[in-house]
This record gives sequence, C-alpha cells and structure tokens, in this order.
Amino acid sequence: MRDILSQVNRWWTADQGVFGLATVVGTFRSAPRQPGAAMAVLGDEAVGSVSGGCVEGAVYELAQEVVASGKPVLQRYGVSDDDAFAVGLTCGGIIDVFVEPVSRDAYPELGEIAASIEKRVPVAVATILSGPGRAGARRVVWDDHVSGTLGSPRLDAAVDDDARGMLAQGTTGVRRYGRDGERRLDDLQVFVQSFAPPPRMLVFGAIDFAAAVARVGKFLGYHVVVCDARPVFATSKRFPDADEVVVKWPHDYLSNAAVDERTVICVLTHDPKFDVPLLEVALRTPAAYVGAMGSRRTHDDRMARLREIGLTEVELARLRSPIGLDLGARTPEETAVSIAAELIQLRWGGSGRPLTTTEGRIHGELA
Repeated sequence: MRDILSQVNRWWTADQGVFGLATVVGTFRSAPRQPGAAMAVLGDEAVGSVSGGCVEGAVYELAQEVVASGKPVLQRYGVSDDDAFAVGLTCGGIIDVFVEPVSRDAYPELGEIAASIEKRVPVAVATILSGPGRAGARRVVWDDHVSGTLGSPRLDAAVDDDARGMLAQGTTGVRRYGRDGERRLDDLQVFVQSFAPPPRMLVFGAIDFAAAVARVGKFLGYHVVVCDARPVFATSKRFPDADEVVVKWPHDYLSNAAVDERTVICVLTHDPKFDVPLLEVALRTPAAYVGAMGSRRTHDDRMARLREIGLTEVELARLRSPIGLDLGARTPEETAVSIAAELIQLRWGGSGRPLTTTEGRIHGELA
C-alpha cells in the first residue's frame, strides 16, 4: 500500500467515489509479492500490483465487482490445474487477496493514515478478513490513540496490543482470535498492516564507497545516515542520496543514535582510530547487522584490538567483516551491491548460492 499511497490518497481526497483496494494478506510457497502489497482500481484505471502480473486481470475484475456490491471479498489465488495461465500464479505460489471498497465515507481514517505515513509516524491498520465478526471492520492503531472498532472492546484491546507489538518490529500479517479477542481461539482472522518508519542504515566513513552504499540503501528502502568526523568530506553535496549527513566522531554519534532490531550499520572507514571505538559501541547495540570494510589483514588487526578493549567472542561473532558477499566486487558500486546482497540474504534467509545450483522453492516461507 505504501507504494500506491499517493495515488490512493489523491482519489480519496478528491472524493472521486468508491474505488477498490486489493491487498495481499497471506502468502504460501513461492508467492511473488509479500503481505501488504496492494493494487487499487478506480473505473478503468489501476495502480499497484498484487502478483507481479500473474493475476492482476482477475483481481481487477473482482475489484470492479466489490465496488458495485459494496461488500469486501477474501479471495485465494493459486495454480489452476486446468490452465495455470488463466487466473493462476504460474510460479506455483498461493496468495490470499482481500478486496474492499474505499471511499471517504467507507474509510474515513485514510487521510490521517496517509498523513502519518508521510510524517513517519508509526500506524497500524487492523482489518477483519473472515470469521464471526464483520468482514471489513477496521481499527487504526497509533502509539497514543486509536480509531474505529472491530466489534467488541475485548477484541479491540487484544488487537491493539498485538498491533503495537508488530509496529515495534515493523511486521505485517494475520492474527487470529475468538469473537471477543480470546487468544486460545482462531476462528476470527484479522490482518494487521504495519506502517512503521523505514529502517535506518547508518553508514560511517565519507568515502566513495559510502556514496554507493547510500544509493543502494535508499533504493532498498532504508532511511540513510552518513556520518564522518571530517566536515570537508561529510557534505550533502557529496552524498545526495543520504537522508542525513552528520559531522561527528562516529562512536560519539552512535552512542546517542536510535538503534533498533531493524537498523543496519556499515563501517567503511577501515581506519583503527575511527572504527575500533565505533565497533565497540556498534556490537553492543541491538542492530540487525554490523558490517565493516577492510582487507583480511585489516580485519585480523581490528579483531585483536577489539579483544584488547574487552569485547567478548559472542559480541565479535556479530561482526560481518570483510563486509558483503563474495561477488568479486571491485568498484564502489559493485561493493555496494555485494553489501546489499548480504543484507537481503540475512533478512530473508537465502543461501547466497546461484539459483541454478539450488532446488525447491525460490522464496522461502515467512516466519
């Protein structure tokens, strides 16, 4: 939905009538898009994608039907045994798509949701998909307030707790409850879509490699910060793709920076006076990834220095050094791709091997 939000918000703001919003709410096997992927349909115009092209035509037709009836529909798409190319996913995956009618009257919270996402304010949207509740009932959850109801105070309270937990982790998915929020029952399906601020990529070292990493980090959806103690090098002009450029000693900046389980830290200085005190701080944060550039010799020297100042083997085991996957990279751009490849591999659990040498599903099941 984030990808098509600007267009959807324009339709909603202009009060152009009812349009259909199709959202991927569940995936199985080698599904092409993940939960939260969305497509919107207004008249003969469609934006977004739920399958990368496989079932867009069928979803478009279903959205037209939903707009006409005013009733939401939960539809599963998989491979058709008779004709896989007709309305099925040729990749062999399965997706559940929830299609709902949207208008200013039917979705009054959409404007505030769009404003929150634009301002990077965390917000989650919980929607009943199926079960004893009213399909399409919606509750919007912020850190400090809520809007709407799913049907009962107890169900609202249970979903509020889960939605705020999912927001903190930046996760989206289906949760199951009883009619009144009982966690021991699973007859009511609620889709919780988290719109958390983008994860942060902290790049240390204002060098040409950092500029390339900042570009690829922005492309992958990170909020990119470049930090270096040298003001002549740490400038917005040299790093136009960075969201922030900070002139400060790296370890001082990191000691006071907001670092969570989604944060990525890339240490590209390969200078002991910068990277040793920086890594001492970095390896004791909850960051998802800590990588450091340097040769094998630099790595060995750095590890020895870090042991001397008291880092444990458990802490040192978190360090990805030399940074990136072995792609044979030479240029700053190629090195940035190798770092991006390692980030993607760690995020989704890939093997890092050529797909021609692997078997089974290309996309593993989500946790």
